[in-house]
Amino acid sequence: MIKVVKFGGSSLASAEQFAKVGKIIRADQERRYVVPSAPGKRNAKDTKVTDMLYACYHLVEEDKDFRIPLMKIKERYDAIINGLNLKLSLEEEFKKIREDFNNKAGIDYAASRGEYLNGIVMANYLGYGFIDAAEVIFFAEDGSFDADRTQEVLSRRLEETKCAVIPGFYGMGADGKIRTFSRGGSDITGSIVARAVRASCY
Repeated sequence: MIKVVKFGGSSLASAEQFAKVGKIIRADQERRYVVPSAPGKRNAKDTKVTDMLYACYHLVEEDKDFRIPLMKIKERYDAIINGLNLKLSLEEEFKKIREDFNNKAGIDYAASRGEYLNGIVMANYLGYGFIDAAEVIFFAEDGSFDADRTQEVLSRRLEETKCAVIPGFYGMGADGKIRTFSRGGSDITGSIVARAVRASCY
């Protein structure tokens, strides 16, 4: 049996939450494919990472300095990484994000980075493979989900990977740019992954 599990933002908001999720996954060796959302709120007054990314990119669109808000996002991930005692650095990833923001990569790209980065952290924590959703989930020219191409590429890729983390919420557009599903789209990604591996349980 193969199981696909998806975890929402509140369950991945901190190192403590990550540890709980890790126990859930490791409790059943059939839970082989994991779809994470971006970190959510740690408390009632907190801000979701996706909302922080949207706000950060609005500064980019207004040609304002976005470095401090982006640094605050990095601090969220560093707190999780340090809390889990991982030997992982997201320095290069954030350097690339800064460059892409400067080059006006788009609001969908900005929003997707929360899941992308959390996927890297989750894969490192679990010792699973990391598969960037942009390499395996596709959108057609009209912006609709390209189910046939996705099924072909994703199923082949997952056949080669016994255990993997695939970030939710986004994929690659026909124009080569990142595209996102609507908010809550990580649930959609989970179902796409479950279909690709013929999961017995999602």
